[in-house]
Amino acid sequence: MATNVYFSNYDNFNEQNLIDDLVIESIQIYGIDVTFISGTFNNIDTILNEDDTPLYDQSFKFEVYVKNVDGFEGEGDFLSKFGLQIRDQITFTVAIRTFERYVTRTWQDKIRPKEGDVIWLPLNQKMYRITYVEHESVFYQTGALQVYDMRCELMEYSGERFETGIYEIDHYFDGQNQTTTFVTTLADVANNDPIAQNYDFEKVADDIIDFSEIDPFSESISIQDS
Repeated sequence: MATNVYFSNYDNFNEQNLIDDLVIESIQIYGIDVTFISGTFNNIDTILNEDDTPLYDQSFKFEVYVKNVDGFEGEGDFLSKFGLQIRDQITFTVAIRTFERYVTRTWQDKIRPKEGDVIWLPLNQKMYRITYVEHESVFYQTGALQVYDMRCELMEYSGERFETGIYEIDHYFDGQNQTTTFVTTLADVANNDPIAQNYDFEKVADDIIDFSEIDPFSESISIQDS
């Protein structure tokens, strides 16, 4: 049975534009300004689906609405066997037209926020990595979509490079961005970590374990001609 032709609930262009305007105005009233950071990923690992050396060199400022009115979500702060873990999560809502206005017009290939992008929150001066983008949080009101929900978690530094031209962002991880020292011998390991006893263990193991081609996994054996 066909729907009533006298009512246009899902294809009225004027009503869709009106709701878009109301959503954008509401976010401008109740939201905050953030910096959206993205970049290029040239060395993507096809197995792990990640880039070991991403470069974040694009930044855009626009307004978002913070959906977590009672504070951060996630597991919060807790002690684990790896030390203090901070697992704060937050959800930002941005209007689709706002994203297209500030980002897509400048960067045509960036039609939507993607997982892996970063948001700089000026309230607490921290970065949050986008883990998932929900584009149907408001399910086709009047037949169209109005917002993106960007679910984020506190960013843990893992060698990313920032060249956005914004000082507080580019130098945020300076204390953690230290030059990695590569070692190739056990003597070098001992020099870098004098507490470690790798060299001593290796000397003792040479007298116990036989890593020859004949018997690589058992104790030392002697082979005599019969």
